[in-house]
Amino acid sequence: MSDIQLSYYQSTSDQLFEHLRDEIVNMAIEPGSTMSENKLAAKYGVSRTPVRETIAKLAALGFVEVRPQRGTFVSKLSISKIIEARFIREALEVAIVALCAEKATDELILECEQLIEKQRLAASKMDALSFQQLDDAFHQTFADFAQYQRAASLIQYEKAHMDRVRNLGLKESGGQYQSVLEQHVAIVDALKARDPELARAAMSSHLHLILQVIDSVKARHPEFFEELE
Repeated sequence: MSDIQLSYYQSTSDQLFEHLRDEIVNMAIEPGSTMSENKLAAKYGVSRTPVRETIAKLAALGFVEVRPQRGTFVSKLSISKIIEARFIREALEVAIVALCAEKATDELILECEQLIEKQRLAASKMDALSFQQLDDAFHQTFADFAQYQRAASLIQYEKAHMDRVRNLGLKESGGQYQSVLEQHVAIVDALKARDPELARAAMSSHLHLILQVIDSVKARHPEFFEELE
């Protein structure tokens, strides 16, 4: 039986994509798991067409692998891809936040502060998925303010390699909630100061946090990672 209620106000494939993406990020569907079009269609009471579209979207983000004659599998975690994704994100987001600091408005600062407060609430509930979604919204705010949507799309793709490790790190090391919150506050402080260099440094420090959790996550869950690394 389906564990989501499909709405008439949004396309079926979009709803399935959002649900399955969250299930994968939240590790409800583990790396290496198979994804059968027929089983998913039966589970959610839909035709195979929206399921096929959903799998294509997940594959485009690197969450699943479609292997001819073998099937579709949730991608295993790759340390090399995570490290490269962090490098790409830093190159783009550090530049974007510096631009935002130069042109920061009171409205931008208020929006960021409101997201941080919502994150504090999610952290108090140890809700890793909601906390991470709010983290994504915090970063998207800067791309929206700078009007760099192509850069935002690239960041969205690259962070998919990091999302599951980030989620596991939050779930299994509660101190990360506070670290992320402090780093977000530091970024907003740089915006308030209209200081591009301070904003660069704060964002760079923030994006290095993933490097501190990779080894510990792999030590606890080696089965989630690619074997050739």
